[in-house]
Amino acid sequence: MALPESNQMAPLLVVCLLFAGIAAAAAQNGGSVAGIVTQSFFDGIINQASSSCAGRGFYTRSAFLTAAGNYPQFGSTGSAADSRREIAAFFAHVTHETGHFCYIEEINGASQNYCDTSRTDWPCVSGRNYYGRGPLQLTWNYNYGPAGRAIGFDGLRAPETVANDAVISFRTALWFWMNNCHSPITSGQGFGATIRAINGDLECNGRNPTTVNARVGYYTDYCRQLGVDPGNNLTC
Repeated sequence: MALPESNQMAPLLVVCLLFAGIAAAAAQNGGSVAGIVTQSFFDGIINQASSSCAGRGFYTRSAFLTAAGNYPQFGSTGSAADSRREIAAFFAHVTHETGHFCYIEEINGASQNYCDTSRTDWPCVSGRNYYGRGPLQLTWNYNYGPAGRAIGFDGLRAPETVANDAVISFRTALWFWMNNCHSPITSGQGFGATIRAINGDLECNGRNPTTVNARVGYYTDYCRQLGVDPGNNLTC
């Protein structure tokens, strides 16, 4: 028996509305992170590092996208402009911290003491050093410990994992970002608030305007590449 015409049209209408909703959502957040962080965009950063840099054989767009898949709110919160500004901000800091993906580990980091003994909740392990590693140069025992717990590796006993596994390396950067920088940049506080969250004690309030300006320069360049206005409050 043939269905009444109105009933035949109902499933088609539902499908059309579903696809319209998906399209509207994509327009709202500016598309996927993979669609914004193209291979060309990624290569435009890493290709500025010398071919002798350790990071050239370590950091990849594929590792970044795999890591980003664990943080669905990254680059997808708010408007299309918000998404692109967040991605531009993240890569601006990564560029500054790693020298265009040149460095995996902090220069002369092994000679530094990044053990905060007052943080008894994340006790340092003898023989381990918590110097900067990865895209945002994760530092200190009180960051390695909780990052490892959240991601699934022993950050206190095996901090070197961040320098040996590219996906985990990017995940630690995104873990730090989502806990400290995501809300400021997506809520309209501006790029300057992310500088303060990452290295404010050493750079903000006139302490090191040169490095602040370097970060801002990368950010505004990446905003230009991604076709978005950088917004206000760029410095700290």
